[in-house]
Amino acid sequence: MTTQPFADAAATWNKRFEGDGFIFGQEPNEYLRAQAGGLPPGGRALCVADGEGRNSVWLARQGWEVDAFDLSEVGVAKARQWALQAKVAVNYHVADGDQWAWPQAHYDLIAAIFVQFADPPMRERLFAHIVRALRPGGLLVLQGYTPKQLDYKTGGPPILSHLYTEPMLREAFAALAIEQLRVYETDLSEGTQHHGRSALVGLVARKP
Repeated sequence: MTTQPFADAAATWNKRFEGDGFIFGQEPNEYLRAQAGGLPPGGRALCVADGEGRNSVWLARQGWEVDAFDLSEVGVAKARQWALQAKVAVNYHVADGDQWAWPQAHYDLIAAIFVQFADPPMRERLFAHIVRALRPGGLLVLQGYTPKQLDYKTGGPPILSHLYTEPMLREAFAALAIEQLRVYETDLSEGTQHHGRSALVGLVARKP
């Protein structure tokens, strides 16, 4: 376990995404599928740090108008190609949480799935941007690893400061109405990178 942030996050993720396969698989995150699968389509959605596109392509297939960004140009290129093959439209951009333009009061749904590249200062800015970017009535679906994940070592950064706790999320999203905040364990099977017993937190929150 380390307390040091990633030295060059873009280079790290470009290296991880450079192979032909999809390191997190091509199925959407199960927590996102469970929380957003029954929502009426047709709204605007944002996928934060969407990597190779597994969540954005799925949301577009459900009928959402989707924006997505990631700091890895390699990951975004793969996501664009996948969306083309899937015959769906997704507006992809290469950016990190600070570079993304963050339109205000714009999205009906924001998916923030394992965005744990962010150190505490960046995470604070990222979460504040998410709150402002949601429309009134808009929904945030977030999943991440808790500190207990350091024992399992089945995915996520081995950096304590990047992991989520329930009090942290309650404080960060105090401006939203929290509909679900669940700390739990389950077995993940998301490609080669999230595989095995995992310590997770899931959050669903709506902007008043």
